[in-house]
Amino acid sequence: MHTTSENVWRFDRTKRTFGAMSTRGLFHLCVVYIVWGSTYLAIRIAVREGTGFPPFIMASMRVFVAACILLTWARLARRNLRLNRREVSILAISATLLWVGGNGAVGWAEKSVDSGYAALLVASMPIWVALMEAAVDRRRPSLRLLAALLVGLAGVGVLNGPVIRSGSLTSIVPACALLFAAVSWGAGSLVQSRNPVSVSPEVSSGYQHVFGCIGLLIASQLLFREPLPDPIPQAWGAWAYLTIFGSVFAFTSFVKALKMLPTNIVMTYAYVNPLIAVLLGWLILREEITMWTAAGSILVVLGVAGVFHEKRRQGRALQPRVGGS
Repeated sequence: MHTTSENVWRFDRTKRTFGAMSTRGLFHLCVVYIVWGSTYLAIRIAVREGTGFPPFIMASMRVFVAACILLTWARLARRNLRLNRREVSILAISATLLWVGGNGAVGWAEKSVDSGYAALLVASMPIWVALMEAAVDRRRPSLRLLAALLVGLAGVGVLNGPVIRSGSLTSIVPACALLFAAVSWGAGSLVQSRNPVSVSPEVSSGYQHVFGCIGLLIASQLLFREPLPDPIPQAWGAWAYLTIFGSVFAFTSFVKALKMLPTNIVMTYAYVNPLIAVLLGWLILREEITMWTAAGSILVVLGVAGVFHEKRRQGRALQPRVGGS
């Protein structure tokens, strides 16, 4: 039986450890917010018409180089590189969902649509994740969390209002590809977060890039019959940014954030990324920003804040009470 003072000390130590992990997790989440928000622009620059970069080949080259960097880095740091059969299956499945179904579909769609538009449709992902979690756990999300997600999704709808109102048939197929990408990336995130592996995040990320490269090459040649690349210098620059920042730094931060934070918190990056993508698209590619954008941005930010508030409230409710026994 522990005394009250012993319980207080242990509880305080637990709070300090939890707080440090949460701070590191939020730092990595911020990296994901900023860098992945900018990758929509980089993908558009790399694969739009006339650049000479087929989207699946571009993505496969990107993840191959990133895999070499990550695994070499892990080897020099003397990280454990061995995987068991279960871990190989987990990383292969999650990589296929994340890179082929998620990133590959986004790149394919951005051949013909604006980067901001792509980001807005992919921002529906937290809704799909919430539905998938509810199905897996056989429970409904709390009303407050559901309200926050709906507010954020309403913001996405407002941001996307002009595109929806135009009713262009040529946007239907890219839109479906982007929604598929959102579902696939969300499923890959859940597989990864609910099936932790024993290797470090750098090693996990490196192997997922290897599996992703294989999947992207198969899709490139067997499904889309893409030609050999002949990129212009601007496309090479975008590819380099995607490789170093989007793959090596941001994807590793994404893996770490999933280990340190609840999945629903990590998924909020899908609300923040569109804001950054729309802004950068306007600044660099002159993609239009209207009053729809301003109104939708406010709703998206409110949705993100609501998700964080609800998760903090739930965390406080689960903290143990201090007292003698």
